[in-house]
Amino acid sequence: MHKPLNITHPGNIALVDGAQTRTYADLDKQIDRFAGGLLAGEADLQEERIAFLMPASFEYVTTLHGIWRAGGIAVPLNTASALPELEHCLSSTGVRRLVTISDRLNQIKPLCDELAIELLDFSQCLGDGGSALPELTPERRALIVFTSGTTSKPKGVVTTHGTIAAQISTLIDAWEWQSSDVIPLFLPLHHVHGIINVLSCALWSGATVHLMPKLDLQRLCGQVTRGVFTVFMAVPTIYVKLIDYLADMDAADRSAIAGGFADMRLNVSGSAACPVEIFESWQRLTGQVLLERYGMTEIGMALSNPYRGERRAGCVGQPLPGVEVQLFDEQHQAITEPATAGEIRIKGGNVFLEYWNNPKATASSFHDGWFCTGDVAVVEDGYFRIMGRSSIDIIKSGGYKLSALEIEGKLLAHPAIAEVAVLGIEDRTWGEAVAAVVVLRPGAELTGEDLKAWCEGRLSSYKIPKHLVVMESLPRNAMGKVVKPKLKELL
Repeated sequence: MHKPLNITHPGNIALVDGAQTRTYADLDKQIDRFAGGLLAGEADLQEERIAFLMPASFEYVTTLHGIWRAGGIAVPLNTASALPELEHCLSSTGVRRLVTISDRLNQIKPLCDELAIELLDFSQCLGDGGSALPELTPERRALIVFTSGTTSKPKGVVTTHGTIAAQISTLIDAWEWQSSDVIPLFLPLHHVHGIINVLSCALWSGATVHLMPKLDLQRLCGQVTRGVFTVFMAVPTIYVKLIDYLADMDAADRSAIAGGFADMRLNVSGSAACPVEIFESWQRLTGQVLLERYGMTEIGMALSNPYRGERRAGCVGQPLPGVEVQLFDEQHQAITEPATAGEIRIKGGNVFLEYWNNPKATASSFHDGWFCTGDVAVVEDGYFRIMGRSSIDIIKSGGYKLSALEIEGKLLAHPAIAEVAVLGIEDRTWGEAVAAVVVLRPGAELTGEDLKAWCEGRLSSYKIPKHLVVMESLPRNAMGKVVKPKLKELL
């Protein structure tokens, strides 16, 4: 099986962490040392689950790949999680060992003691590098990443080495990754966006990753201005932050940063729907046409706008190579009529193996061999457009199925609205009525009647919000996506 680390050019820079760098040869040796240290004389970890808690760093990459090479299952944890959330991840996977770095030891030690988990400092795991390592076959389990848990407790999604290889290779082909690419990595490293789309695709390609434990807009934009990066991947929230950040600058500084983004070969948006308003604002500002794609923890990426070809605002494109995608209605019949909404279902080597220790949830997520995503979409002129999660983003009002995401995109154009979430609330007449929860721009005011008047001519009458709630902030998960079930609880 292909090593998920490209050492064709061992002298190339693999990782940049602040002022320090690691070549591919250096990283390869360090990973072997770590794998040998974990094995401690054993021949194979035999799919032992090993958790690790650390930010984007040399240590993170070494630990992830070292667990893989030793034959274990890597369980990356969210560094921003509260202890009850970490406890769920650790106890549900039966982890016996957890690796962290020295400045995180005190944070996690009490929980490890409570759960009888051996706590290891990263530096303690480095062996001499001379250990024999097991042969890894594609069907072996490699990674457990937890779902966001927006509708239930987070589930551990198990992917194999073969699944990971399929997820990486389809993106390398579709987005034309090159060994000369350089990309920043500030996304959370307990989700597939950061782990697969950025880190793994780059290392498989022989490219360079700039590791950033947290997003620093000033530092990032300075590097962009200097032409450091060729590829940029972010969630829509980050693009909003960048647009607002640049808006407060003088024209010369704004032009220099925008020019740096314009010179990149690719800007990608994902993990949440990119509102058309943001898509268009970014294009006006930088000249970059965002490539929006669609995926989830269980499947990696499934749909993508083309690298070469038309990228449509509000659409997530077409199936990636090797991925089968089909819409189905509520009676499990395949939808063939254009512009007819249905649930997205997926087949392919990119699909996960199982939910850890949860056969009931695993079985219920498949139908006739298709993975049922729970996301609703339509196909328009060959391009998929996501309407939202069937459980929360599809509002059934007066006999219509309304897309909350579509309405949100329209409302973001209102000059008083900084952020918006649209959801359906119980209504005696309509079944569900459209409600808009907004965060206003500084100094702005907005009433329900003002919003309804503004929506006239911009939205169909049945899509105009019947309720307006103003909040100081919207509840979001680590990827910047609004957690609507939690928002409903707050309302």
